[in-house]
Amino acid sequence: MKFLTPFLVLGTVLIAAMASAQERSRIVAVNYPLQYLTERLVGDGAEVVFPVPADVDPSFWRPSIEDISMIQSADLILLNGAGFATWVDRVSLPRSKLVNTTSAIEDAFIFTESITHSHGDGGEHSHEGVASYVWLDPTLAIAQAEAIAAAIAGRQLAPADEVYARFDTLRSELEALDMLAQTRLGGLSDTAIIATHPRYQYFARRYGLDVSSLEWEAGAQPTEAELKDLCARVVVSGAQVLIWEADPSSEAFAATEDLGLSNIVFPPLSRLPDGTSFVAGFEAAIAALSDAAVE
Repeated sequence: MKFLTPFLVLGTVLIAAMASAQERSRIVAVNYPLQYLTERLVGDGAEVVFPVPADVDPSFWRPSIEDISMIQSADLILLNGAGFATWVDRVSLPRSKLVNTTSAIEDAFIFTESITHSHGDGGEHSHEGVASYVWLDPTLAIAQAEAIAAAIAGRQLAPADEVYARFDTLRSELEALDMLAQTRLGGLSDTAIIATHPRYQYFARRYGLDVSSLEWEAGAQPTEAELKDLCARVVVSGAQVLIWEADPSSEAFAATEDLGLSNIVFPPLSRLPDGTSFVAGFEAAIAALSDAAVE
């Protein structure tokens, strides 16, 4: 029996580990920035799920019945607020599990004009109301992270002292990101910039940039009419830089370069950037914009 003791101990440990894994909390986030911030804050305390497929814009995602069931069973559901993920308004979710990460910063919201159009098979939608991509201002992302930290600690999904220690580290990184952007972009206030889609309002405001927006499909080849409209805008504004939210074709790049524009791709980070992370993707966009503006 003495020889069996180590095996009995090992079996007990394995059973305990399996039970712990089964009891692991689940947190659902409606976009990638919230997933990133939450994973940084919760550590191994919970599984953090961003349920939107990689090839779908999370702004317009429609969850399936299975998705809704999974979300409803989560321990915590993190919302972006500011009109992001409108499916939330059409699904019954347990109020006790919901946390709107922008509820404390609503006075910083940017209100937008009403523009109705469609995205592929997503049907018509409107940008009327509030600009949604608040995380493109790192100071607002810090506020979102603070709301997430309070929710995790308050629900005891991870030890509070560990959560807030991670928050301090994360806040320092986001403050450094903000300082980098101020340094690299500080001289671009007189540079006219055009974006292919209205995603960058908070980014532009934070860094004093002149960014006007088109309504182009992400990564799609612009039509002749769209290029004609862009040409007219360049003539009027003297724009030098065009921001794409996704990689277009080489032909699209060539067409806009013929108008005297420097092209950059700045994924608005609502979903995971290819091969990088939130902070790294943001840093790359800052560098690309800074370099393009001085070419």
